Amino acid sequence: MLRSLGTTLIAFSLASITAAAELQDESEIKFAFYSSAWGENTDDGLRLVAHNQTEGPIRIDTITFSKASDDIVPIVLPMALEVPAAGYADAEFEYIDLLAGDECIERTMDGDWRLVEVSNYTLNPSVRNLIIENTNSFRIYQCVESVTTSWTDLNLNVSTDTKEWVLFHFESRIDL
Repeated sequence: MLRSLGTTLIAFSLASITAAAELQDESEIKFAFYSSAWGENTDDGLRLVAHNQTEGPIRIDTITFSKASDDIVPIVLPMALEVPAAGYADAEFEYIDLLAGDECIERTMDGDWRLVEVSNYTLNPSVRNLIIENTNSFRIYQCVESVTTSWTDLNLNVSTDTKEWVLFHFESRIDL
């Protein structure tokens, strides 16, 4: 009886994890936004770096930040950024406030945190350890939002909309 209950709980847990993972397909287009305005209170623009993991050239048409609050209108960023097959491209934009309308972001920005990037991939802690010399004095925190990435396969002239998450990556020093 106990073994059966344990097996049932494990099966249920695995099914839950699988269902959660199926909510978002792995995007073939990886991207990250950066801005020095986030930490310096300046009006510096946004920089986008994109990586095309497909076998053909693409054009990122738009990235739309859905915003969870009904009071905030979705933020649509027109791109028209061409990215070569298995390659990278970047673009500069006027500053657009991607931070408004999210309680997690506002609460974190009010604390002793600095926004580092907004991306549709997680920062790998093993890679971060190579960048941060003293990891015991650093904390990393993330907030999540939904976006829709619209892109076109330039060889096939086929448009795709990918609904996915972006992570707002914050860092903070710990006073030791």
